[in-house]
Amino acid sequence: MRAGANASNALGIDIHAHYVPSSFPTCSTHIPPSGWPSAEHVLSSGGVCQCHVLVDGKHYRTVSEKCWNPLLRVADLSAMGLARQAISPMPELLSYPMELKPARRLLRHVNEQMADCIAQSNGALIGLGAVPLQDIEAAIDELHYNVHTLGFAGIEIGSNVCGRPLGDLQLLPFFQACEALGAAVFVHAYKPAALDRLSGPPPLQQVLAYPSDVGLAAASVLTSGLLLRCPNLRLAFSHGGGTLASLLPRLEKGWSVFPALHEHIPISPREQAQRLFFDSLVFDPATLRHLVATVGAGQVLLGTDYPFNFREPEPVVQLFAAGFDGTTCAALLHRNAERFLGLTPSP
Repeated sequence: MRAGANASNALGIDIHAHYVPSSFPTCSTHIPPSGWPSAEHVLSSGGVCQCHVLVDGKHYRTVSEKCWNPLLRVADLSAMGLARQAISPMPELLSYPMELKPARRLLRHVNEQMADCIAQSNGALIGLGAVPLQDIEAAIDELHYNVHTLGFAGIEIGSNVCGRPLGDLQLLPFFQACEALGAAVFVHAYKPAALDRLSGPPPLQQVLAYPSDVGLAAASVLTSGLLLRCPNLRLAFSHGGGTLASLLPRLEKGWSVFPALHEHIPISPREQAQRLFFDSLVFDPATLRHLVATVGAGQVLLGTDYPFNFREPEPVVQLFAAGFDGTTCAALLHRNAERFLGLTPSP
């Protein structure tokens, strides 16, 4: 089954891959606002171009040229069994805590640079842009620009907005705008809660805190009634929905036991969860089988976290390792992503 990743059979669509521009604009104020990024380019010992991304003058992450070079990125796709890839900004660039005016300038730069990258990909790359969700009106303006002007399939948002859960009704006008435009919404972990509960080095934020925050974000969508208000909204959650697949049986049981929960949540949480999308980035065939069994074969999409080091380098091989039948494999490979992204179905 490893042939599923051969270049000649490349069919997959990756919906979880990130973009970082090669440079950032100079801040227009004398003192940059908190969270403003900058870049320092270096050559690795192997002669590979890399970029140190600095936030507030401190090193945040070192990324490779594959983050912004479409030729290098597209060259890697077929070896992973992929035909296309939806790219979204590195989540730290979402900049929700930043003041609105500089945040809008920064995100417009990131979105336009990403559009240039996509334009050079010969149709292989698809855009999921960023919007300043700290201000709903500004976010809707940038959403329209992303979809109508840049031609993006949708947007990426964080798992919370300055601590506000996605189910908060203050965000409802934004989700209604996404639904009206038919824009896909990809939810990525962002500034997760409870970092003080982790014991160990900083990478544990990505390893443990990210899936926890994504799981709570998805749960807030189920408990808030967002899908009842926006029945055609297409929402996908990164990292396999994080902890949601494990939380869902408990939430379903509580819904049947506690009258207050049953009154507050009109439709079964499990039934609602089967209307959401989730990427396959769980690093384990048994866990992937559990996710598909929980939310349905029509709701799971390939995800890699390319080109970062903590990624799934063989997404199609992992898919086949889970032992799904041919119909399920086709759904997870590309058909579900076509529905989520609003693409024309492939033959």
